[in-house]
Amino acid sequence: MEVIGILLSLCLLMFFAYRGFSVILFAPVFALLAALLSNMPILPTYTEVFMPKTVGFIKNFFPIFLLGAVLGKVMEDSGSARKIALMIIRVLGKERAIMAIITAGIVLCYGGVSTHVISFAVYPLAAALFREANYPKRLIPACIAFGGFGLAMDALPGTPQIQNLIPTMYFGTDAYAAPVTGMIAAVLLFAGGVGYMEWRCKKLVAAGEGYGEGHINEPDLSAIDDTKLPSGFIAVLPLLIVLVGNFVFTRWIGTWDPAILKGFTTGVTLKNVTSIWALITALTLAIITCVVINFPKFRNAEGFGKSTQIAVMGSLLAVMNTSSEVGYGSVISTLAGFKDISQFLMGIHIGNSPLLSEALMTNVISGVTGSASGGIGITLELMGKTYLEWGLQAGINPEVLHRIASLAAGGMDTLPHNGAVITVLAICGLTHKQSYRDIFALTLLKTCVAFLMVLLVSLFPAIV
Repeated sequence: MEVIGILLSLCLLMFFAYRGFSVILFAPVFALLAALLSNMPILPTYTEVFMPKTVGFIKNFFPIFLLGAVLGKVMEDSGSARKIALMIIRVLGKERAIMAIITAGIVLCYGGVSTHVISFAVYPLAAALFREANYPKRLIPACIAFGGFGLAMDALPGTPQIQNLIPTMYFGTDAYAAPVTGMIAAVLLFAGGVGYMEWRCKKLVAAGEGYGEGHINEPDLSAIDDTKLPSGFIAVLPLLIVLVGNFVFTRWIGTWDPAILKGFTTGVTLKNVTSIWALITALTLAIITCVVINFPKFRNAEGFGKSTQIAVMGSLLAVMNTSSEVGYGSVISTLAGFKDISQFLMGIHIGNSPLLSEALMTNVISGVTGSASGGIGITLELMGKTYLEWGLQAGINPEVLHRIASLAAGGMDTLPHNGAVITVLAICGLTHKQSYRDIFALTLLKTCVAFLMVLLVSLFPAIV
């Protein structure tokens, strides 16, 4: 009965997330339903299990959500994000429109810009390029999605996105974990994604399909006029500060005396918080730099206040969604029925490695919740300690556990109910029926590459 209760609550969470209901409200509801069906007291489970883990996640990661959102907003308002995208498009040329759009998204994502901002910055340029080349507009969302929340979100070592930071708290790694594994996955994804989109475009054009008419949310062609945008150096500088600063601060903080945390009662070690502290510092410097060098655009205090307020509200929603899902996972992990489920999951492996079990569980839960951060948060809350112990016994480097979890989280998360998918379709003025097919094809590509890396690392454990 306990296992049935867990599975029922998980199915209900998936259904309600798919239907657009807030997981902030329904994650605790279905967690407590599972507890009730397992004869656990509801109120103590809520206040002593669900809430501590929810609040603990907020404590650890809210600064990253907040500062990332603010950086994205000031990059958007200053015109820096659009300038970067425009430069990449001009370098690669209009004849490589698909590669240019995907690459622009990758650069912005790797620089710490949020998915929402990437979509707004890249879409007008993509629409102008596709209209001029007479390529089908319905391919634009897949290009933006693959660049904006594709390989740069979880494959590239050092990416400041949350999906690459959550594992650091469970495995004692940093954002640069398993660089060789990550780079191999990134190359495979880039080649596969660009290759697929180019093939689709040629196939549709050969069939007589062009940009089309009567579209909604068509951007103004002045979007490609950069006379009012900052210079290339000024636009890129904040992202360079994030990337270089994150690397430098990670190495620097790692040399500090661990006794700096002595007297604090949170129980974390310096190794657990190094990546968080490094990225907080780098993002803060990047935000200050972006505002200072673009000061004329932020001179209006009221306008700047409104922009940052929008960013803050967005970050609150994002962190609460993910933390509620982590709280849900913490409740499930305490139930008697979860022992049977964990034993089943631990029976899925190649040799004595936990990587296949970890990848499968992360991928499935990311698909269920429609969230890569939620999926990896729940998985590692449930099984992170078990996977780490199992991996160490099998001689698996914790960095590999980190990278495989991140890659798997970015697989099936982009199902139709994923918030980022819904957002990019809305920005482009297109529907799931028109454009989701190609997004799903790239979703399958990401999932296949994640499991391919599991196989590769299992066969060649020296790869890190």
